[in-house]
Amino acid sequence: MSEYGTWRRVSREGRRFLRGRSRTLRRLALWSLLESAHTFLGGYAVARALDDGFLAGRTGTGIGWLVVAGGGALLGALALRGVFGGLADLVEPLRDGLVRRSVRQAIGRAVADPGRAGDTGAVSRLTQQTEMARDSFAGLVLIARSFVFTALGALLGLAALAPVLLVLVLPALILGTVAFLATLHPMARVQRAALDADEALSARAGELAAGLRDVVACGGGAIVAGAGVEPLIAEQERLTGRLARWTALRTLALGVAGRLPVVVLLAGTPWLLGRGVSAGAVAGALTYLVQSLLPALDALMTAVGAAGTRLLVVLDRFCDPEPAAQQPILAPPAPSAPPAPPAPAVELRRVRFAYGPRAHPVIDGLDLVVGPGEHLAVVGPSGIGKSTLTALIAGLLPPGRGTVRVAGAPARRAPGHGGPGHSPDVRRTLLPQQAYVFTGTVRENLTHLCPGPVLRGEVERATAALGADALVARLGGLDAAVDPGRLTPGERQHLALAAAYLSPAPLLLLDEATCHLDPRTEERAERALAERPGTLVVVAHRISSAVRADRVLVLDGTRAVCGTHAELPDRSPLYRELVGLWNAQG
Repeated sequence: MSEYGTWRRVSREGRRFLRGRSRTLRRLALWSLLESAHTFLGGYAVARALDDGFLAGRTGTGIGWLVVAGGGALLGALALRGVFGGLADLVEPLRDGLVRRSVRQAIGRAVADPGRAGDTGAVSRLTQQTEMARDSFAGLVLIARSFVFTALGALLGLAALAPVLLVLVLPALILGTVAFLATLHPMARVQRAALDADEALSARAGELAAGLRDVVACGGGAIVAGAGVEPLIAEQERLTGRLARWTALRTLALGVAGRLPVVVLLAGTPWLLGRGVSAGAVAGALTYLVQSLLPALDALMTAVGAAGTRLLVVLDRFCDPEPAAQQPILAPPAPSAPPAPPAPAVELRRVRFAYGPRAHPVIDGLDLVVGPGEHLAVVGPSGIGKSTLTALIAGLLPPGRGTVRVAGAPARRAPGHGGPGHSPDVRRTLLPQQAYVFTGTVRENLTHLCPGPVLRGEVERATAALGADALVARLGGLDAAVDPGRLTPGERQHLALAAAYLSPAPLLLLDEATCHLDPRTEERAERALAERPGTLVVVAHRISSAVRADRVLVLDGTRAVCGTHAELPDRSPLYRELVGLWNAQG
């Protein structure tokens, strides 16, 4: 949205908020009138003390006018005390309203899109951004009010002393103010981008924290950190640099507005004295500038340039329409379109991968398409690249050349993909050879890959389908505590396979995840996972896994052959040798 559109939305909401608090605003204005009186007396009393007192030889009169100026300072202190009392009545309702709106927006987004129910960007809005809005609004109201009434008193005092003083002072003030206003829109854009980056970082950190155990189990810590967090931190650093450059330009504008009027007044003093302006009037004008008008203007510009742009951007985020309002419940049905053909579950095109720029490629020129619902087995000697292939499909490794796609989208997501509130990738579940089991209940170990609660009946059906019900009973039932150190590798794999069965991911990747199971248990588990809706890719530990698959991918160095179990012995010497060895052992 454009800056103008943002300003219109925020100003409309702001007017609605202030109209309901007119009594508080009137009380602030009444207290601030005392501040105008204090400002007026400060410069006017100095001028009279010089012209009517000390310069005229009447010391007592001069001292009397200085006492009047001191009394004006007491009025200013009294006014400030009253202003702070009324400020809380204006600021705290704003914060409470933003908290309520943030909660409503988060709930509305969760209802409209349950997959984003874990929107961790809402945490930033509920905590950091509401407090940022509260503090910025309080500072802006305090300083803007002070400037308005201070400027009123100072300009009235300058006009009372000598109207020609305004001719010298106002042009420099206007020039600096215009230069300052020119920096507001760019700074607001950078501030908005910085908040976007902050929400994206908050969301990504929440996602990584939620899946930290799986990341550690898959050995993808360094990869996830490099692709998930570091680019967002670099983006924040870049935006901070841009904001610093605009701040430097704003400081220059402040210098023009805050220093140039004094220079102009001092340089024009001989001209003023030659036209009948008294020395006391010049001293009073200098007092207005140095002690009142320019400090108030400097504080206002600083507040508007920092707190003002920050407040505008934050409030714009809270002015977003509620998700429920974006899609009317009774909206007319959209015209039906012919269904698009489903994208392949896995698609690799001319993929090459090597562990280093000078290393021999593990995979070179691989083309592979796995259809939705297909059961594929991957076989080959140890160290030939089977685990590397599953890591490429899982998005843990980037291909050196070619493309890897899962469900029609890149397997490896770009840094910052999805923006604030971005949900974890639920397209696939990877089970490595070392099964991940954590300290907790049996139920928690079986359902940790599911985004929401799972009914007890579904858990029991899953364990029965995989033959893990006896193991669950031996452990003490679904609510029994699990000590991973007391489980055998096969028992850990059995629990992990049941968790994969319950996972909503349409693609399951088993990287020798059944190697510690006996052949009968392995067969039952693989058949159950193959009958589950979705696609199954198994790195086979035994040729029997390949026999059960729809197709078999044979990796032999950088050469790969794919086909059915019946046709591969004629096409692949390696597969023929593996099958012969398996038959001999059988």
